[in-house]
Amino acid sequence: MQQQSHQDTTYTLNKKNIDPNPFQQFDRWFREAIDSVPNLPEAMVLATADKQGRTSARTVLLKQFDENGFVFYTNYESLKGTVLEVNPNASLVFHWRELERQVCITGKAQKVSRQESASYFHARPRQSQISVHASKQSQIVKNRQEIEENFAHFTQEFEGEEVPLPPYWGGYRLVPHTIEFWLNQRNRMHDRLRYTRQNNSQWLLQRLSP
Repeated sequence: MQQQSHQDTTYTLNKKNIDPNPFQQFDRWFREAIDSVPNLPEAMVLATADKQGRTSARTVLLKQFDENGFVFYTNYESLKGTVLEVNPNASLVFHWRELERQVCITGKAQKVSRQESASYFHARPRQSQISVHASKQSQIVKNRQEIEENFAHFTQEFEGEEVPLPPYWGGYRLVPHTIEFWLNQRNRMHDRLRYTRQNNSQWLLQRLSP
């Protein structure tokens, strides 16, 4: 694939070369990102808002996607988990600088099944499984030593046995309402094409002004 530069307008995004299915289009761009982005092409910013409208954002990793949505995993008792519990509306942003592309997604987050969470949890490296028990994500700790002592404690506790999946940890699936594909163009006249889910589960594709 030819990488686009700020001065290169040989590649534009339009309704003729974009897939009518947004998940197929995302799959195409994601595969190209895997080939072109050296570090964490699966990184995405997750933005949320609590009941009072106070926003927060953080980077999480995409672990799976299909036509049901985009999946990431976390501690349900973390800040993002407690916020999503009261307000499941959320947004995702992928930014692939090397390709000069963005994908912006809005929708609602739903917990994945316990079976899905267990399957992913036990596929993680053992130390990553232990860290789920050792870290009370988003809570205040006294110092780094406390974190390391917690990790050492659970390493010893689970020695020689399978690390159990704790009840407070699992996945979310963001079910999209809109998916926007953004492509840099010179003079800041960028290409922006947005899919919006309709009541009949079809997708309306529209061009947005840059």
